Amino acid sequence: MTKVLIVDDEPQILRALRINLRARGYDVEVVPDGTSALKAAAAYHPDLIVLDLGLPDMDGVDVIRGVRGWTETPIIVLSGRAGSEDKVEALDAGADDYVTKPFGVDELLARMRAVTRRHSSVAEVTPIVRIGQFSVDIASHSVHGTDGSEVRLTPTEWGLLSLLVRNPGKLVSQRQLLREVWGPQYQSETNYLRQYMAQLRRKLEADPARPRQLLTEPGMGYRFLSQD
Repeated sequence: MTKVLIVDDEPQILRALRINLRARGYDVEVVPDGTSALKAAAAYHPDLIVLDLGLPDMDGVDVIRGVRGWTETPIIVLSGRAGSEDKVEALDAGADDYVTKPFGVDELLARMRAVTRRHSSVAEVTPIVRIGQFSVDIASHSVHGTDGSEVRLTPTEWGLLSLLVRNPGKLVSQRQLLREVWGPQYQSETNYLRQYMAQLRRKLEADPARPRQLLTEPGMGYRFLSQD
Protein backbone atom coordinates (compact mmCIF):
# COMPACT_ATOMS: atom_id res chain seq x y z
CA MET A 1 0.00 0.00 0.00
CA THR A 2 1.38 3.40 -1.03
CA LYS A 3 2.01 5.67 1.96
CA VAL A 4 1.22 9.36 1.36
CA LEU A 5 2.08 12.26 3.67
CA ILE A 6 -0.12 15.32 3.10
CA VAL A 7 1.10 18.66 4.45
CA ASP A 8 -1.39 21.55 4.42
CA ASP A 9 -2.70 24.10 6.92
CA GLU A 10 -6.26 24.03 5.53
CA PRO A 11 -8.31 21.46 7.51
CA GLN A 12 -10.87 21.04 4.74
CA ILE A 13 -8.18 20.10 2.22
CA LEU A 14 -6.58 17.64 4.65
CA ARG A 15 -9.96 16.05 5.31
CA ALA A 16 -10.96 15.87 1.64
CA LEU A 17 -7.67 14.37 0.53
CA ARG A 18 -7.56 11.92 3.42
CA ILE A 19 -11.05 10.65 2.55
CA ASN A 20 -10.43 10.51 -1.21
CA LEU A 21 -7.03 8.85 -1.02
CA ARG A 22 -8.02 6.30 1.60
CA ALA A 23 -11.04 5.39 -0.51
CA ARG A 24 -8.60 4.58 -3.32
CA GLY A 25 -6.40 2.36 -1.21
CA TYR A 26 -3.70 4.77 -0.06
CA ASP A 27 -2.28 4.81 3.45
CA VAL A 28 -2.57 8.49 4.42
CA GLU A 29 -0.96 10.63 7.12
CA VAL A 30 -1.84 14.34 7.39
CA VAL A 31 -0.01 17.17 9.19
CA PRO A 32 -0.71 20.95 9.31
CA ASP A 33 2.77 22.53 9.35
CA GLY A 34 6.37 22.24 8.27
CA THR A 35 7.83 21.13 11.59
CA SER A 36 5.36 18.26 11.80
CA ALA A 37 6.05 17.43 8.15
CA LEU A 38 9.78 16.98 8.71
CA LYS A 39 9.16 14.81 11.78
CA ALA A 40 6.53 12.73 9.98
CA ALA A 41 8.75 12.26 6.91
CA ALA A 42 11.42 10.74 9.16
CA ALA A 43 9.06 8.61 11.28
CA TYR A 44 6.39 7.62 8.74
CA HIS A 45 8.71 7.02 5.74
CA PRO A 46 6.12 7.96 3.11
CA ASP A 47 6.33 6.84 -0.50
CA LEU A 48 5.08 10.27 -1.59
CA ILE A 49 4.68 13.74 -0.03
CA VAL A 50 1.97 16.19 -1.11
CA LEU A 51 3.06 19.60 0.19
CA ASP A 52 1.56 23.09 0.44
CA LEU A 53 4.02 25.99 0.33
CA GLY A 54 2.13 28.45 2.52
CA LEU A 55 2.60 26.81 5.92
CA PRO A 56 2.19 28.65 9.24
CA ASP A 57 5.65 27.97 10.70
CA MET A 58 7.97 27.83 7.68
CA ASP A 59 7.93 28.08 3.91
CA GLY A 60 7.21 24.86 2.07
CA VAL A 61 10.40 25.29 0.03
CA ASP A 62 12.38 24.94 3.27
CA VAL A 63 10.51 21.70 3.94
CA ILE A 64 11.52 20.45 0.50
CA ARG A 65 15.16 21.30 1.18
CA GLY A 66 14.97 19.61 4.58
CA VAL A 67 13.52 16.41 3.13
CA ARG A 68 15.99 16.43 0.25
CA GLY A 69 18.84 16.51 2.74
CA TRP A 70 18.39 12.79 3.40
CA THR A 71 15.86 11.21 1.03
CA GLU A 72 14.68 11.20 -2.59
CA THR A 73 11.04 10.60 -1.61
CA PRO A 74 8.95 12.17 -4.41
CA ILE A 75 7.31 15.49 -3.56
CA ILE A 76 4.31 17.06 -5.29
CA VAL A 77 3.69 20.69 -4.40
CA LEU A 78 0.00 21.58 -4.02
CA SER A 79 -0.16 25.34 -3.67
CA GLY A 80 -2.20 28.45 -4.32
CA ARG A 81 0.94 30.22 -5.51
CA ALA A 82 0.58 30.41 -9.28
CA GLY A 83 3.59 32.57 -10.12
CA SER A 84 6.32 31.03 -12.25
CA GLU A 85 9.03 32.15 -9.79
CA ASP A 86 7.38 30.19 -6.97
CA LYS A 87 7.08 27.13 -9.18
CA VAL A 88 10.68 27.28 -10.36
CA GLU A 89 11.97 27.82 -6.81
CA ALA A 90 10.08 24.75 -5.56
CA LEU A 91 11.29 22.61 -8.47
CA ASP A 92 14.86 23.78 -8.01
CA ALA A 93 14.65 22.90 -4.31
CA GLY A 94 13.80 19.33 -5.27
CA ALA A 95 10.04 19.06 -5.87
CA ASP A 96 9.04 16.55 -8.53
CA ASP A 97 5.85 18.24 -9.72
CA TYR A 98 3.63 21.25 -9.03
CA VAL A 99 -0.16 21.42 -8.92
CA THR A 100 -1.90 24.78 -8.49
CA LYS A 101 -4.95 25.31 -6.27
CA PRO A 102 -7.84 25.07 -6.90
CA PHE A 103 -7.23 21.57 -8.17
CA GLY A 104 -9.13 18.50 -9.30
CA VAL A 105 -8.64 15.30 -7.31
CA ASP A 106 -8.43 13.25 -10.51
CA GLU A 107 -5.58 15.42 -11.80
CA LEU A 108 -3.73 15.15 -8.50
CA LEU A 109 -4.16 11.37 -8.49
CA ALA A 110 -2.79 11.16 -12.04
CA ARG A 111 0.25 13.22 -11.04
CA MET A 112 0.76 11.00 -7.99
CA ARG A 113 0.65 7.84 -10.09
CA ALA A 114 3.11 9.29 -12.62
CA VAL A 115 5.58 10.39 -9.95
CA THR A 116 5.47 7.12 -8.01
CA ARG A 117 5.90 5.11 -11.23
CA ARG A 118 8.96 7.12 -12.13
CA HIS A 119 10.54 6.74 -8.72
CA SER A 120 9.77 3.03 -8.46
CA SER A 121 11.83 2.42 -11.60
CA VAL A 122 14.50 5.09 -11.10
CA ALA A 123 17.15 2.45 -10.39
CA GLU A 124 16.33 0.77 -13.67
CA VAL A 125 16.78 3.55 -16.20
CA THR A 126 15.90 2.07 -19.56
CA PRO A 127 19.01 2.25 -21.75
CA ILE A 128 16.88 2.63 -24.89
CA VAL A 129 13.82 4.87 -25.08
CA ARG A 130 11.42 5.54 -27.91
CA ILE A 131 10.60 8.97 -29.27
CA GLY A 132 8.16 8.58 -32.12
CA GLN A 133 9.81 6.46 -34.79
CA PHE A 134 13.26 6.82 -33.25
CA SER A 135 15.19 4.70 -30.73
CA VAL A 136 17.41 6.66 -28.36
CA ASP A 137 20.30 4.62 -26.93
CA ILE A 138 21.37 6.51 -23.81
CA ALA A 139 24.50 4.46 -23.19
CA SER A 140 25.99 4.81 -26.67
CA HIS A 141 24.63 8.32 -27.36
CA SER A 142 23.03 7.28 -30.62
CA VAL A 143 19.63 7.74 -32.24
CA HIS A 144 18.33 5.53 -35.04
CA GLY A 145 15.16 5.48 -37.06
CA THR A 146 13.16 2.37 -37.84
CA ASP A 147 15.02 2.12 -41.16
CA GLY A 148 18.39 2.05 -39.37
CA SER A 149 19.38 5.57 -40.32
CA GLU A 150 21.23 7.55 -37.64
CA VAL A 151 20.16 10.98 -36.39
CA ARG A 152 23.08 13.23 -35.50
CA LEU A 153 22.81 15.22 -32.28
CA THR A 154 25.24 17.84 -31.04
CA PRO A 155 26.86 17.40 -27.59
CA THR A 156 24.56 20.09 -26.18
CA GLU A 157 21.48 18.42 -27.67
CA TRP A 158 22.61 15.15 -26.10
CA GLY A 159 23.10 16.76 -22.72
CA LEU A 160 19.60 18.23 -22.81
CA LEU A 161 17.92 15.08 -24.15
CA SER A 162 19.77 12.79 -21.74
CA LEU A 163 18.70 14.79 -18.69
CA LEU A 164 15.07 14.73 -19.79
CA VAL A 165 14.85 11.03 -20.72
CA ARG A 166 16.57 10.02 -17.47
CA ASN A 167 13.70 11.71 -15.65
CA PRO A 168 10.64 10.39 -17.54
CA GLY A 169 7.45 12.15 -16.57
CA LYS A 170 9.21 14.59 -14.26
CA LEU A 171 8.98 18.34 -14.73
CA VAL A 172 12.62 19.47 -14.98
CA SER A 173 13.03 23.18 -14.28
CA GLN A 174 14.64 25.62 -16.68
CA ARG A 175 17.32 26.47 -14.13
CA GLN A 176 18.26 22.84 -13.59
CA LEU A 177 18.57 22.19 -17.32
CA LEU A 178 20.66 25.31 -17.87
CA ARG A 179 22.83 24.63 -14.83
CA GLU A 180 23.55 21.00 -15.68
CA VAL A 181 23.90 21.32 -19.45
CA TRP A 182 25.48 24.76 -19.87
CA GLY A 183 26.80 25.62 -16.40
CA PRO A 184 25.80 27.77 -13.39
CA GLN A 185 26.59 31.04 -15.15
CA TYR A 186 23.87 30.36 -17.76
CA GLN A 187 20.89 29.85 -15.42
CA SER A 188 19.00 32.85 -16.81
CA GLU A 189 19.62 32.13 -20.50
CA THR A 190 16.21 30.60 -21.21
CA ASN A 191 16.54 31.46 -24.89
CA TYR A 192 19.16 28.69 -25.12
CA LEU A 193 16.57 26.16 -23.99
CA ARG A 194 13.95 27.33 -26.45
CA GLN A 195 16.44 27.13 -29.31
CA TYR A 196 17.77 23.66 -28.50
CA MET A 197 14.38 22.18 -27.64
CA ALA A 198 13.14 23.41 -31.00
CA GLN A 199 16.09 21.67 -32.67
CA LEU A 200 15.44 18.41 -30.82
CA ARG A 201 11.78 18.48 -31.78
CA ARG A 202 12.62 19.06 -35.44
CA LYS A 203 14.87 16.03 -35.36
CA LEU A 204 12.77 13.66 -33.22
CA GLU A 205 9.10 14.68 -33.08
CA ALA A 206 6.78 13.73 -35.95
CA ASP A 207 5.09 17.14 -35.66
CA PRO A 208 7.53 19.60 -34.04
CA ALA A 209 4.79 22.23 -33.69
CA ARG A 210 2.66 19.79 -31.67
CA PRO A 211 5.15 17.70 -29.71
CA ARG A 212 3.87 14.60 -27.93
CA GLN A 213 6.90 13.63 -25.85
CA LEU A 214 9.26 16.60 -25.53
CA LEU A 215 6.86 18.97 -23.79
CA THR A 216 7.09 22.55 -22.54
CA GLU A 217 5.61 23.57 -19.20
CA PRO A 218 5.32 27.36 -19.76
CA GLY A 219 7.32 29.40 -17.29
CA MET A 220 8.60 26.33 -15.46
CA GLY A 221 10.58 23.89 -17.57
CA TYR A 222 10.29 20.80 -19.74
CA ARG A 223 9.04 17.24 -19.44
CA PHE A 224 9.73 14.02 -21.36
CA LEU A 225 6.78 11.65 -21.68
CA SER A 226 7.78 8.10 -22.50
CA GLN A 227 5.74 6.02 -24.92
CA ASP A 228 3.38 3.50 -23.35
